[in-house]
Amino acid sequence: MTRALVVDDQFLVRAGLVALLRAAGIDVVGEASDGEEAVAQAARTRPDVILMDIRMPGMSGIAATERILADAEDPAPRILILTTFDLDEYVYSALRAGASGFLLKDSGPERLLTAVAAVGGGDTLFAPSVTRRLVEAFAPPVEHAPHLSADLDALTARETEVLKLTARGLSNLEISDHLFISEATVKTHLNRAMSKLDLASRAQAVVLAYESGLVTPGGGAR
Repeated sequence: MTRALVVDDQFLVRAGLVALLRAAGIDVVGEASDGEEAVAQAARTRPDVILMDIRMPGMSGIAATERILADAEDPAPRILILTTFDLDEYVYSALRAGASGFLLKDSGPERLLTAVAAVGGGDTLFAPSVTRRLVEAFAPPVEHAPHLSADLDALTARETEVLKLTARGLSNLEISDHLFISEATVKTHLNRAMSKLDLASRAQAVVLAYESGLVTPGGGAR
């Protein structure tokens, strides 16, 4: 059974999410109304999935995401960001911090439950094309990008190629067709690349590819 933590500063929204998850058989192990409480609850309850509101008084969902993932023991929780707008710089920052995906607050119950199941199972929630649009909108120019600790030179040629295609918005199946390799092999190369680069999610891999200049907005891969 998936264990979930629900974080939202609006009581009615939080209560509605909790009721929906419990009705679907998901074990809601805690609730939090702000980022600081979310960090404490995550450490205490060790949920599989955290539904995280992004804009809250005090500690934001972005800061809470960073703290939770930095402090988490393996396996780290998968964090699903709740947002009002898909093209939102706050969402970009959350994905950069390691969130596994995002969900619009006006999504219906079926979409929410599908999202929780997908994220809890280790999959990406959103279409790669949506991630690419978001990153292209908010990634800083390479010359202004923050220092990247990841060493891209540690990747093999194939791992680099898979990372580039992932950042361009291709799914694993599309990458496998493009490179004439199996989908399982694509997953292996991507997982190895993410492990070498110390990345928590596919979205983080896309962000790094753009911020490092490996892929450029509108210009494809170099």
